[in-house]
Amino acid sequence: MNEQTFSALADSNRLNIIELLLKHPQSVGEIAEKLELNQPQTSKHLKVLNEAGLVEVQPEANRRIYKLKAESFQEIDRWLDSYRKMWEARMDRLDDYLDVIQGKKPLN
Repeated sequence: MNEQTFSALADSNRLNIIELLLKHPQSVGEIAEKLELNQPQTSKHLKVLNEAGLVEVQPEANRRIYKLKAESFQEIDRWLDSYRKMWEARMDRLDDYLDVIQGKKPLN
């Protein structure tokens, strides 16, 4: 995972595109219509997402169908997992501390 991935996800329109593509692959026109964006603007956002490796495109007749690239999101999930573990450990310690100050648990 790299800075380009985060940069691509930093834009609200691109996040909205990701949300749409979670449901199923869609064409540029479908995405533009649902998000009420013009087609060139939508294409630019899709290009950024494609260059970041978050989506892939499949030509279908005269349309381009975009879908999420699962591997990229699995990589993001692995990266986030280290932070999840850290926060879970901190929350566990906070729970223990709150139990001690509320008298529910003896001080170690």
